[in-house]
Amino acid sequence: MFAFYLLQMKVIDHINEAKDTLISFEILPPLKGKGIQSLYQHLDPLMEYKPAYINVTYHRSEHVFKKNADGTFQKVIVRKRPGTESICAAIMNKYSVDTVPHLICGGFSVNETEDALINLHYLGIDNVLVLRGDAAKNETAFLPEPGGHKYASDLLKQVADLNAGIYLEEDLKNTSKTKFCIGVAGYPEKHFEAPNMESDLNYLKLKVDLGADYIVTQMFFDNEKFYAFVKACREAGINVPIIPGLKPIYNFNQLTLLPKVFHIDLPLPLSKEIAKCKTEEAVEQVGTEWLLYQSRELKKFGVPILHYYTLGRPHIVGNVVKEIV
Repeated sequence: MFAFYLLQMKVIDHINEAKDTLISFEILPPLKGKGIQSLYQHLDPLMEYKPAYINVTYHRSEHVFKKNADGTFQKVIVRKRPGTESICAAIMNKYSVDTVPHLICGGFSVNETEDALINLHYLGIDNVLVLRGDAAKNETAFLPEPGGHKYASDLLKQVADLNAGIYLEEDLKNTSKTKFCIGVAGYPEKHFEAPNMESDLNYLKLKVDLGADYIVTQMFFDNEKFYAFVKACREAGINVPIIPGLKPIYNFNQLTLLPKVFHIDLPLPLSKEIAKCKTEEAVEQVGTEWLLYQSRELKKFGVPILHYYTLGRPHIVGNVVKEIV
């Protein structure tokens, strides 16, 4: 029997039992064709900081067109980072640490989602982060899979139903109840598709009312926006723990890429310091110092967990975390 079956805890239990701010990390599964060792090399230097859990991202499949010998094109579905369930199990077994797989709407029918949840339950994985997910790369707006969920709230309800023993096949008797701890995403600078922050908060409260146990935010670089977001959530009646999501800046391209892709602002003092840099190494140093400043201030604020999007830069995150644990 794998060791992780004895050690599994829910994210909300980690939060409730903690005496101080916890640490968590988010990683990408290996690209198809890469071995599991590439993931272990990423995580090995981070495990000394004893994270409460590891988030494992999921990216929807992509449609590509391959040219046939006769000149016609064939539409092919490609999944570049397969194996999230097995990746979570491998991490838990190797490091005896809890994992939180991302669960997305895009690319899955409700039946496929139920099967994935059942597989996670069988593996002893009782945490999920429920997300709508992004639009496919060749689509301008998010389109659900035929027979799939359009909104994260619908996906969340399916998870909550399974926790109550309600399966898609209504005639099933004496069903086993799952026990997933459910996380959802929050946006301190509002989701880019929301018409305003009030509307965004209403949808977030709906997800909490449907059973979300905690919120983890999109990355931000201005702590004041996080503080304002927490205040607005509390005023809206959203009282679950709110976990800040943090990402390091390490190259010049991020000055334009992050605002464009993630619809967030970079504070003027940060962008000015990066503009002064002559090399990428200097940008990384500025980014490290800014992330450390954010982390220390958020810890003083009393956040339950500092959640780091490591995504290929574990050494930067490690350099920050060692200063605050």
